[in-house]
Amino acid sequence: MTGSSRRSIVGVAVSAVVWLSAVVVTVGQGGAAPAAPPMAEQIFKNVQVLKGIPVNEFMGTMGVFSAALGMSCEDCHDAGDENWAVYAKDNPRKQMARVMITMMATINKTHFRGRQVVTCYTCHRGSARPRATADLAELYGTPPFGDPNAVFEQAVNAPKADEILDKYIQAVGGAQRVAALKSYVAKGMSSGYGPENEPRPLEIYSREGQRTTVVKTTAGDATTTYDGRSGWIAAPFRPVDVLALSPQEVDGLKLEADLAHPAGIKQALTNWRVGLATLIEDREVQVVQGTTARGGTATLYFDSETGLLVRHVRYNDSPVGRISRQTDYSDYREVAGVRIPFKWTDTWLDGRDVVELSEVQPNVTIDAARFNRPAPPKK
Repeated sequence: MTGSSRRSIVGVAVSAVVWLSAVVVTVGQGGAAPAAPPMAEQIFKNVQVLKGIPVNEFMGTMGVFSAALGMSCEDCHDAGDENWAVYAKDNPRKQMARVMITMMATINKTHFRGRQVVTCYTCHRGSARPRATADLAELYGTPPFGDPNAVFEQAVNAPKADEILDKYIQAVGGAQRVAALKSYVAKGMSSGYGPENEPRPLEIYSREGQRTTVVKTTAGDATTTYDGRSGWIAAPFRPVDVLALSPQEVDGLKLEADLAHPAGIKQALTNWRVGLATLIEDREVQVVQGTTARGGTATLYFDSETGLLVRHVRYNDSPVGRISRQTDYSDYREVAGVRIPFKWTDTWLDGRDVVELSEVQPNVTIDAARFNRPAPPKK
């Protein structure tokens, strides 16, 4: 993507889930129910087919299109940071996209009982035109590592999930030390992808079941907050200054908060199952999958030798395909007797961030206001 579109789009499909991409309709802070996430047609003009989905899910579908067709924003849109309305202009490619979305939905409804079996990526595979001829080099070459992005069952002869999760707890410091880590404040740098690759100061406020991340940019703070029930993103160059997140995205933020405090990892997901072992960077990993509170899927990868968590991938649904978000962990260091990653790479369909921590202060008192709905970004 170009600098203009990247500043507008990056970080929107949160995985974050992302890519996302996951507001919860429960009582929020102060006793008031949080506002529902705005729908795409309430924020954007000329939305004809993808109506009735939250803004972030709508932006996530743009990431699906980009990944499936190998295109950038400007291939289908007139783009500009100064006015989101320019994205609404029609052109032949957008008109064809509407036809394709309708065709895809009809195929799934008619032949697969409404299950999302056929997506944009099914036929395009990174090409603007669907592939019609088999690639012999791909056919006879070494198959690349593939993420098991489908829901799988417990594999025969694979260990139980509890065994792998218990080994992880022991690897990071043991149950007693892990349970004693109640909160931490971290500082470091975040480097984005493309025009955002300049390192930017980052702060993390984390305590059991709550998490806020702040990235300092010249255009204003980019803040992602999960208060234990609801989630928000407040960032520059977005269609909504402070965006309440959908339930799927909130599930993703909850998982991030739970993984930051491993004591409750077994309660982070349900219906745990273990798949076949695979390789990440030539190291064997155990593949463990679970289900989120709202029926989503998350897959965790643990190093078979060290027991440490090296990757997690989570998925959000969209009308045109699954929105995936992947986080890879490394550089584990001891903090208050607990080993935590000081580096991770967060990747989603239209963006990537590399976070490197420089300091972590454990078990500090964090003002509860840190987990409130964030304020709009100020330059």
